[in-house]
Amino acid sequence: MPMDLSVSDLDRIENIIQKRKRVKRSELLFRHGDSFHALYAIRTGFFKTSVSSTDGREQVTGFQMAGEIMGLDGIVSDRHTCDAVALEDAEVCILPFDRIEELSREINALQHHVHKIMSREIVREHGVMLLLGSMRAEERVAAFLLNLTQRLHARGFSQSELVLRMTREEIGSYLGLKLETVSRTFSKFMEDGIVEVKQKNLHILDPEALKLIVNTAQCE
Repeated sequence: MPMDLSVSDLDRIENIIQKRKRVKRSELLFRHGDSFHALYAIRTGFFKTSVSSTDGREQVTGFQMAGEIMGLDGIVSDRHTCDAVALEDAEVCILPFDRIEELSREINALQHHVHKIMSREIVREHGVMLLLGSMRAEERVAAFLLNLTQRLHARGFSQSELVLRMTREEIGSYLGLKLETVSRTFSKFMEDGIVEVKQKNLHILDPEALKLIVNTAQCE
């Protein structure tokens, strides 16, 4: 929530949070084609969003973590355009969109905050397009890891140690890379002393090396 709200405004916003919902690992929060009624604030857990091609292949479109908002895809057509699946046991707060719109017209700070959230999603989409359009495999994986750690650090977690809730295959789908390429890239990063990986636990040993890989790509 925006920081400059009065106590009474905060109370009004809290009153629209009708309920929380628990989502078990591998369960859907919503699926493509579902009617859009609410946004979801992730309280705990980790999600992925994806779309399916006509031949049934999954394309991962994003990973979402605690403190982030899901469901914005449904605003444009009143139906969700992707599937949202929990990568671990999670809990979300349900924010009815009609109530958010109503309060946004009355509370300028809330309206501005909603616009900032939408803008952030647009910027993130552009970042993914840059990844897929101009970067080599090592650069894509490095940018992905930096983005993930920066988002976690902004929420109070370690900037160098994290648990990868997603599989290598899901990372590859998101980055437009084959599973073998993702695994090979992680192995190279380990050989170069940039990261240490033990199962799903990842420790970034040399963040400056990751930044150099990404910055070099952006300067080319």
